[in-house]
Amino acid sequence: FVINMKGVFIILDGIGDLPCKQLDGKTPLEAAETPNLDFLSARSDFGYLYPVKPGYAPGSDEAILSIFGNSKNVAHVSRGWLEALGTLGTRFKLTKGDLVFRVNFATVDEKRNIIDRRVGRTLTTREAEKIAKSLNKINLEKEFIFRPAIQHRAVLVFKGNFSDKVSGNDNTYSHGKIKQQKKAGFCKPLENTEKAIYTANIVNEFLEKAYNVLAEHPVNVSRKKRGLLPANALLLRGAGIEIPKLRQYKKWVALGYMPLEIGFSEASGMKVVSFRYPKLKGIDVYRNLYDGLKKACKMSIKLIKRNYKKYDYAYIHIKETDIPGHDNKPLEKKMMIEYIDKTLFYFLRKFAPYKKVKILITGDHSTPCKMKNHTADPVPVMFYPAVERKPEKKRFTEKDAKKGVLGRMIAEEVLKKTDF
Repeated sequence: FVINMKGVFIILDGIGDLPCKQLDGKTPLEAAETPNLDFLSARSDFGYLYPVKPGYAPGSDEAILSIFGNSKNVAHVSRGWLEALGTLGTRFKLTKGDLVFRVNFATVDEKRNIIDRRVGRTLTTREAEKIAKSLNKINLEKEFIFRPAIQHRAVLVFKGNFSDKVSGNDNTYSHGKIKQQKKAGFCKPLENTEKAIYTANIVNEFLEKAYNVLAEHPVNVSRKKRGLLPANALLLRGAGIEIPKLRQYKKWVALGYMPLEIGFSEASGMKVVSFRYPKLKGIDVYRNLYDGLKKACKMSIKLIKRNYKKYDYAYIHIKETDIPGHDNKPLEKKMMIEYIDKTLFYFLRKFAPYKKVKILITGDHSTPCKMKNHTADPVPVMFYPAVERKPEKKRFTEKDAKKGVLGRMIAEEVLKKTDF
């Protein structure tokens, strides 16, 4: 029995934006030269999406969970567990009661005021591995594992019977509101129970010992001598103690190469195809991001070709377009969009009409360059092919999307409206 793939769902991370001065008042989507995407856009239906709900600035996990039909239990799904699944792999046995956090390496001053949440994005893979080796030697009464992921990301697991009723020490993303946290504080129990208080104490003991280890770590001494920000603090969020129960997509194949997207796809029952992300070896993070983007586009094309007769749908999540938004680099965002057009969309322009494959393109949230963070602005939606509509001149942009026949959508409505 042969399956012919019905559709390809592409999420361009943080794609939504606002007019940029550097682009003469255009958004990166408006300024980018995208002939292949334009070809598909002219033959598509448009709409716009609030990935969770209007007025809500989502974290990436909340947005993906909601789009894929988990909006009712999104508040109960731990980002830490999703990222741990994507970082540690399925061979590492996480059991209910293990406490897991998503971690950022960060830079703070002497009073623990946050200078940079991502160590200036210049922490190399080797440096992160050296720091992790030292952190894993911390003496604690409970077993724990600290594992670096990609770039500034890591996961922290405390083995045992813990409570998830504790905060992280990173509250930047909180219930649809994005706020710039000023200090790297400590975790707090969220309920007055012995288990929650004990859990917070264990986590805080680790954080204090980690702070002392990082203060004079050889990696940070070297970085400061070279004029680079030290990775002298850890920011924790997304506490969880059990594998999330998500809506299942057994007939889907997913390209996952960031911890969150790998963990989400595996927890959703998808077949996950991944690749080893290029190591960051120097301080040019954008060279590393372009290397990752090139690999992601190449692997996306391979995934579609190789799985066309095996799965009903493909889910492809391109992460790199989000980073320039956080860094206020609209030119970089524009160039990334153009690269995706020359590669992945060039392939889809030829493949989709010939194979009669549907294409759905949107974002998980907006990350406007001038805001340098996620916002509650909607993201454009493009669905190919248009329903009985002649080609018309329009482009996949924030403005054109709001004029589209698909109209305004919330969360999982986008998959329902397009029959994905």
